[in-house]
Amino acid sequence: MKTTAAYRPACFRRYEYGLFLVVLLIVLSGCAAQKVSTNSLAPTTEQTARPVLLADANPKALPSEAPVYDASSEEPLDPFSKPGEEGVEEYDPWEPLNTKFFEFNRQLDRWILKPVAKGYNFIVPNIVQVGVSNIFYNSRATPRFLNNMFQGKFTGAGIEVGRFLINTTVGIGGFFDVAQHYFKLTTPEEDTGQTLGFYGVPPGPYLMIPILGPYTVRDLAGYAGDIALNPIYWLILPTMHNVDSIPTVVSINERALTYGISLAARGTEVVNERSLNLEKFQGVEESTLDLYAAVRNAYLQKRAKAIRE
Repeated sequence: MKTTAAYRPACFRRYEYGLFLVVLLIVLSGCAAQKVSTNSLAPTTEQTARPVLLADANPKALPSEAPVYDASSEEPLDPFSKPGEEGVEEYDPWEPLNTKFFEFNRQLDRWILKPVAKGYNFIVPNIVQVGVSNIFYNSRATPRFLNNMFQGKFTGAGIEVGRFLINTTVGIGGFFDVAQHYFKLTTPEEDTGQTLGFYGVPPGPYLMIPILGPYTVRDLAGYAGDIALNPIYWLILPTMHNVDSIPTVVSINERALTYGISLAARGTEVVNERSLNLEKFQGVEESTLDLYAAVRNAYLQKRAKAIRE
């Protein structure tokens, strides 16, 4: 796997005192009391978005959901555990169709996404790839903040606000994860699917969606909810409405431009994340007899764990 080297621009030192008041506010609100490992400015896989396709038959079912931060245990989920372990119900009534979509995603990754990601990786320096990943993660701060609030996790909500303010300003639009590297601000990533689970909505059947990857019915509805909660799609790229009275950066009449930018941004994110994970799980396909079941089990474990915590 391609590792990210620590990168600490010297110019950030001059901003540390300027950030004192911001950090003091966060501390007073109880937001800074989080135990995390010392890390680089780069995001770990815990902060990356869902790669659209199955990368090298990834047994973790695509780093789609960010793994949840667990202060009590750093034991990873086992993608090869037997179905039923961890108390996860594997309800998959549409398995025949899901397996076809699973294979479609694998082949699409093998013949299109991975070759493009290799070319991208050859051209774009690793530090730039990490920064691009940081920017996309930073752009989804609002849904994470709101889902923390919906679940009554006010400390996590405060941390999300602090991270966004620091990384958007000192981190140059989120390119550098200054909040984590310098101020140790991190919190589990919350999404609408987790919020629905928090309030008792059952996961429903397991789904393998073409291009998008693994979900449950609840998590697919949550994915749509996360898009609706993101102000980017209301105020910058108005894909969520056609109301003239709502001010937008791109005019609501420029539909082709709006969807073009949205698709280009999503494509860039997918290729960038695939490039950062080119060396992951290269031998997984030869290591298990039932890859589809391993992916399903790992995904359902991870989502159940995220909701419990």
